[in-house]
Amino acid sequence: MVRHGNTGDQEARSILGGLHHFDDSTPLAAQLAEDARRRIALEGKTFPRPPETRILTVANQKGGVGKTTTTVNLAAALATGGLQVLVIDNDPQGNASTALGIDHHAGTPSTYDVLIDDAPFADVIQRCPDVDNLYCAPATIDLSGAEIELVSMVARENRLRNAIAALLAGQSDEQRYDYIFIDCPPSLGLLTVNAFVAAREVLIPIQSEYYALEGLSQLLRNIELIRGHLNPTLHVSTILLTMFDKRTNLSRQVADEVHTHFPSQTLEVSIPRSVRISEAPSYGQTVLTYDPGSTGALAYRAAAQEIASRAEPAGADPSAQPQPTEAHRTEDVHD
Repeated sequence: MVRHGNTGDQEARSILGGLHHFDDSTPLAAQLAEDARRRIALEGKTFPRPPETRILTVANQKGGVGKTTTTVNLAAALATGGLQVLVIDNDPQGNASTALGIDHHAGTPSTYDVLIDDAPFADVIQRCPDVDNLYCAPATIDLSGAEIELVSMVARENRLRNAIAALLAGQSDEQRYDYIFIDCPPSLGLLTVNAFVAAREVLIPIQSEYYALEGLSQLLRNIELIRGHLNPTLHVSTILLTMFDKRTNLSRQVADEVHTHFPSQTLEVSIPRSVRISEAPSYGQTVLTYDPGSTGALAYRAAAQEIASRAEPAGADPSAQPQPTEAHRTEDVHD
């Protein structure tokens, strides 16, 4: 589990203690003050366990919106908060596996073996080397052929759901995963359909740009089709704004549009554009281990806290959307 050093904590307290003397009239000064508040608020924070495993499919048909980045960093943040978290890499590119430092060369037991050869998840799951309580079912290049192989299979849309159900059935309440995140390719093929059928919730990362809104309506229509024909419990529970730049009118306008149309699903925390977030995967890490004190890491930890606070009671009506909790939207800064 990632913990901040004493020096960082003392520095944060020093900054926070002087906030009433701090001139936050500039964006950088305001961000420093906000980071200090978040660092203190999140220090040693443990998140509440949901009453049952929450399975979230992270999806967006538009590429480059921070889907995989959001998956691995939210998973790491929740694990850092003391929860048991599993990431299922369902994208043939295997980027989530790379970011978590998980071996996924050709021939490695992977999601492909689960979907095509009925291998149990327990045989393919690996422990993340950098974050306690975080696990990953990796994706290999073999998964790129799974779309074709699934076509001729019986109950092809239910393969992933059945495998996850078997995994959870073999766990006690103390051992069970609290969160399962499924990372999808940016398309609506059979891999993504399997992810939608397996989950109860959809988490949609939305880049703070105009074209992201155009793709959102099509994604919602596809989710409704899945809901109507294959998985009636599926619903969009969470929308997260990514690559947010508060200095631009466009980012503000997109944020306002999303909050207006999806007030209860949209997190109050947004993720800023950040050099540290972009650099972390090249080192096989999430931003929480690469630079835990950065603005991006603090934003993902705050978003994870908000998600954890929205956990639905067992047996809740999926049509009743959660309400946003009190949180601060992040300012943009290049770390």
